[in-house]
Amino acid sequence: MLSGFFGGMGGCAMIGQTMINVKASGARTRISTFLAGVFLLVLVVGLGDLVAIIPMAALVAVMIMVSVLTFDCHSIRLSTLKRMPKSETTVMVATVVVVVLTHNLAIGVIVGVLVAMVAFARRVAHFVSVARTLPAEESVPTAYYTVTGELFFASSNDLTTQFEYAADPDRIVIDMSNSHIWDASTVAALDAITSKYERHGKRVVLLGMNDASTTMHARLAGNLGGGH
Repeated sequence: MLSGFFGGMGGCAMIGQTMINVKASGARTRISTFLAGVFLLVLVVGLGDLVAIIPMAALVAVMIMVSVLTFDCHSIRLSTLKRMPKSETTVMVATVVVVVLTHNLAIGVIVGVLVAMVAFARRVAHFVSVARTLPAEESVPTAYYTVTGELFFASSNDLTTQFEYAADPDRIVIDMSNSHIWDASTVAALDAITSKYERHGKRVVLLGMNDASTTMHARLAGNLGGGH
């Protein structure tokens, strides 16, 4: 009931009852979920005394069948594992191992979510690119850099290594139109880039930030020790 008030559904109902509803009962529409909930409500409230008489061994058998129907043998076949991304396999293995060791599904799910978050951050970190151009027709020699991608702690670590500090002219323009600043570590990285160019006697201009990135950069720039 508390889960319902927050717009969610209990873990057992979400996994076990749904699997039984679909696989064993052949459910295809949302009305089946509603009817399953109504039937369960009638059992618990109206027929609670009769349900209490059911032997525990019978309920254990029901839960075993739920486990059998929930488990998907296809997901652990070697042919399937070879095609699946390594990150997804890692999440699955981590979740299973933690559940077996702790005998607690909730802990396994939490660990699985954390592993998935780390894997996602590592994957997205490689989507950032920096393109450098040196237009010959510029009256003032200028190096233009275009940063593309989502900038956060994982992707901004390598950002400082993608600039030609010594080889660039005295004016550098960094176009941020195709990127977004998500955290303070990115602002610190930009501070470090600016400071390194300043040590070479060069000036950096940041252009094209969206409103959210501009607000974060204005609030944190120069206060994170990025140039030290």
